Amino acid sequence: MFYYVLKHLLLGPLLRLLFRPRAEGLEHVPGHGAAIVAGNHLSFADPLLMPAVLKRRITFLAKAEYFTMPGLRGRLTALVLRGAGQISVDRSGRAAGLAAIREGLEVLAKGDLLAIYPEGTRSPDGRLYKGKVGVAVMALAAHVPVIPCAMVGTFEIRSPGRVLPRLRPVAIRFGQPLDFSRFAGMEQHKTVLRAVTDEIMYAILRLSGQEYVDRYAADVKAGQLTVLRS
Repeated sequence: MFYYVLKHLLLGPLLRLLFRPRAEGLEHVPGHGAAIVAGNHLSFADPLLMPAVLKRRITFLAKAEYFTMPGLRGRLTALVLRGAGQISVDRSGRAAGLAAIREGLEVLAKGDLLAIYPEGTRSPDGRLYKGKVGVAVMALAAHVPVIPCAMVGTFEIRSPGRVLPRLRPVAIRFGQPLDFSRFAGMEQHKTVLRAVTDEIMYAILRLSGQEYVDRYAADVKAGQLTVLRS
């Protein structure tokens, strides 16, 4: 219930007023049935803007840190995220990754839409980074299509070093569903998972027009942090 209050009465109208999101390719998002929407991740606003343009409810897997921030701001953030359909997931380590996959499969088993950011974290510089294979595991295990999605212009809303968000129009592009039924039952094969993930990332790349980096974004961020500390 709170999801629809946020979307139609509170947060949704405000986001549409401030950022004027333009949706492209909405016809590629199925009107019913389970599917994965896999997108690039450029801004804190991404998981708020996407639901604002979709007719269906969509669930996101969000890192647990967003739900455990201290103080009033942290509690309000957690309330909004849960109300917006986000599930808290601990993504540190292999066991946590498997837990995230289980959570995602439960959403898909209900016939719902599941949103995933294959990069695993926000891009540090606006480029598109190598995808993690969890999206492929879920797509093959649940036998569902993957709809590529590109957020365009959201990185500039709050680029690194900027305190206040910049109000500017953004675009949200949905591509044709990707069918991986030819790989059914092969979710344990590492080469298959990498091939499926790379195909998804290429589809996102074509929609977004970003520069691609064949490294994990988390590794790049860790390297930047090490440099800052040294």
